[in-house]
Amino acid sequence: MKKKITNKVLWIFAIGQLGWSMLSGIVSNWLVFFYMPEGSEIKLGQKYFIMQGAIFLGLTVIGLITAAGRLFDAVTDPWIASKSDRSRHKDGRRIPFMRAIAIPFSVMTVLIFISPFGSFNSKPASGTAVWLNNGFLLVTLLLFYLFMTIYCTPYNALLPELGRDPKDRINVSTYISVTFFIGNAISYLVPNIAGFMRGSLGYANSFRVTIGILAAVAAVCMLVPVFGIKESDYVDTTPSDTPAFASLSKTFRNGEFRKFVFSDIFYWVALTMFQTGLSFYIVSLIGLDSGKTFLLFATMTGMSLVFYAPVNILAKRLGKKKLVIFAFVFFSCVFAFTAFAGKLGMGKMANGIAIAVLASIPMAILGILPQAIVADVAQADSIKTGESREGMFFAARTFAMKMGQALAMVLFTSIKGIGENGFGLRLTAGVAAVLCLIGGIILALYNEKKVTDIIAEGKGEEENA
Repeated sequence: MKKKITNKVLWIFAIGQLGWSMLSGIVSNWLVFFYMPEGSEIKLGQKYFIMQGAIFLGLTVIGLITAAGRLFDAVTDPWIASKSDRSRHKDGRRIPFMRAIAIPFSVMTVLIFISPFGSFNSKPASGTAVWLNNGFLLVTLLLFYLFMTIYCTPYNALLPELGRDPKDRINVSTYISVTFFIGNAISYLVPNIAGFMRGSLGYANSFRVTIGILAAVAAVCMLVPVFGIKESDYVDTTPSDTPAFASLSKTFRNGEFRKFVFSDIFYWVALTMFQTGLSFYIVSLIGLDSGKTFLLFATMTGMSLVFYAPVNILAKRLGKKKLVIFAFVFFSCVFAFTAFAGKLGMGKMANGIAIAVLASIPMAILGILPQAIVADVAQADSIKTGESREGMFFAARTFAMKMGQALAMVLFTSIKGIGENGFGLRLTAGVAAVLCLIGGIILALYNEKKVTDIIAEGKGEEENA
């Protein structure tokens, strides 16, 4: 008989998400900002490290490198998921992976921002040093995404294993969503903390030292569930015997999962474009200092937390699907509003706060419910097939997410350079609005009742046994 999950265990589990979301947020929010700097940051002392501008069909080096990283990451997801699902380690199928990679994952986050082969005062077109910096960034980013997969895929697989029914999974999803938003908010502090050291260390080195400090904190957080949860006390550690790509194929044969995933791809393209552009929207379109990014994201996070309790309650009463579709449509409107940032006759700070507050509503919904939907589908599939492949379901969802993120990075870095006076940035927000709306339309096809009926039937059979 497995132990019942408690709030203490849930918080221990959620602290791991606080750690990895800090590292993910640092790269997602500041990589392009650091390596493709605006003129305002150059004036503050930032240098160039890699090739700038389009090199082929409007594609940029930073766009191609980040897309390559995400594509590589997507391909490794099924492999790591299969390794985890099939693991026979004495400490369980998930925790050993998380324990082994937490510190290397943190170290690699710092190395991404190093550029050891020199810097340039003007935009470099070619040369040995710039190509070596390009290559170093590519290698470190590939390793970063690999290490993130090794931690996050087993971590996410614990979600349906710790939450044994749909209501429990909404609670688990709420806990980890809280720590995800807090971790992401902390990552937005990079320019604020770096600002205190800029005078003595310079622009780039102050960024690097700040990232090193946050990465060390993140490593400690990621190790908390590793040493605080004994996996075998709470979950079935029986390994799956299905090979990686056979398991992935089985996963995508699930019709309801396919509908969700296709919707999810559009959502992640839209969200990644928005998140990557947020610092640019604040600095270039609204005209605020980059240090205000944290304040605005903290506002969005704080407001999102206010909506968490209502989302949790409404999801149990109305179902997850209706709320997620509403969030897609609402987010689309927020993206469209952002496209006109700085042109609406509002004060600068008022404009930024309006975007943050409006975005907090769909962020609260989408921070909790999509993970719970995947967990529902995974449990229903396990009941129908008799095979537990939770890791592969989350890896398949992550695979689709990263494909969307790869496409988003190519689109954002290419569209950003179109036209003058911020036209390209406004266009990125407009494209995100359209893509998010398409994602909501596709999700309308998902049959939530079919999935929950299978779970209820399986639970009834288990109680009668």
